[in-house]
Amino acid sequence: MHPPNNTSILMPMTKQASREEMLALLDWFQAMGADAAVDEASRDWLARGSTPPGADYAWPRRDDAPAPPQPESAQSRRILAQSQTSEIERARAATPLGASEAEIGARRIARQAGSLEALEAALKDFNGCGLKATATKLCFYRGAPAADLMIVGEAPGRDEDLAGKPFVGRAGQLLDKMLAAIGLSESDVHITNIVYWRPPGNRTPTPQEALACRPFLERQIELVTPKILVAVGGAAAKELFGVTEGIMRLRGKWREVAAGERKIPAIATLHPAYLLRTPAAKQLAWQDLLQIRSKL
Repeated sequence: MHPPNNTSILMPMTKQASREEMLALLDWFQAMGADAAVDEASRDWLARGSTPPGADYAWPRRDDAPAPPQPESAQSRRILAQSQTSEIERARAATPLGASEAEIGARRIARQAGSLEALEAALKDFNGCGLKATATKLCFYRGAPAADLMIVGEAPGRDEDLAGKPFVGRAGQLLDKMLAAIGLSESDVHITNIVYWRPPGNRTPTPQEALACRPFLERQIELVTPKILVAVGGAAAKELFGVTEGIMRLRGKWREVAAGERKIPAIATLHPAYLLRTPAAKQLAWQDLLQIRSKL
């Protein structure tokens, strides 16, 4: 790379450089990696012969040498220790818990909840899931507090985040129509998600986020005491069943999910949001709904 036209860095300039030429020269220096000054006065490094640049440059300079440390008093050490402790506590309060620590804390808190109201209050105070920091509202559940059929989806979306309830947007409206087709209404089901806060950009929850919410979901299942669990969508099915297969392999097959001392029949089906994008797949979802009606 060559210096800008009409500019020389090897010899003093013979004419007064214009502002544009000086700016061009500075841009060239920055592109070549010379983006910081190391001394107050400029130096002609090319006039130094074979002496490598910076050979006589020492840091810190004598006039910049730090003052010798003063002996600390007991009071200053105590003040410093208190300040460091406060900083650590503030950092811990502002930082989401790690996945394992969050799960342990969530399991202890969730186990103490004796009702859905107490579980919801515990979730509002829980800071172990990072999604809480970016969401607007907690989306706990929609429908009946106790129901024979419990539906577990993936995560709240934009409409759910604003309303504070799961499945209230277009996908939720289609879910209501699907349930109505087998004779069920909102008052007959309990609807929730594997995470209780909206992921940014409606992305799929991470395994760590699902793990942090898992103890609350398990306790919620125990409190609702459903006869059948339905996992809606691939993310919910993988989390609920502890498997890695895709939704097309998982749907339509009965399994059992442990909830406390009970084992609950469970089935996976396609997510209504997918059905909105792929109407041809509604036939598969209808087959799953017929199995659910028969099981009920």
